[in-house]
Amino acid sequence: MPAPESFPIDRVHVPDKKRKTLKPEVVDALAESILESGQREPILVRREKDHYVLVEGLHRLEACKALGEPAIKGRLISAEEARQRELPPPPIDPEREKMERLRKLRLEREEAEKLAASSRGGSAAHTATRARGPADTANRSGRAGAAKPARSGAAAAAPKTLSDWIKQQERSGGRY
Repeated sequence: MPAPESFPIDRVHVPDKKRKTLKPEVVDALAESILESGQREPILVRREKDHYVLVEGLHRLEACKALGEPAIKGRLISAEEARQRELPPPPIDPEREKMERLRKLRLEREEAEKLAASSRGGSAAHTATRARGPADTANRSGRAGAAKPARSGAAAAAPKTLSDWIKQQERSGGRY
């Protein structure tokens, strides 16, 4: 970017569209700041015939005008650069946004599965117990009768996180 230079304030034209965004309280605050420490940030202008057109820095320009300054620090940019700065941001692609949400969900689910696997410990006795099932475990432990029935999905505790909910849905065969 080019070095800041000095531009005569009376040759800087402010487009009407920009002028409508002027806030007097911001101008007052900037004027005080410029009095104390000088203009820190240059304005941006583009050349047009015999004058300059303001691209950025309306409040700084108006503050310097209010202080009676004859010139202001600024940077001269090309018309193409000015056009690019004035363009609205590109629209958000809903499909891309959806894919990003799905990717985050998948990563959360994978992380939850890793945590669940590490919390199970992976011990041989625990793995064997899980492989035999609850009825077989109850009979081997010396207790008479069948094991407790598994809780239904309706009686299960409400999940605390999204990843817990996803795991609960997978276990119950539900769609999410």
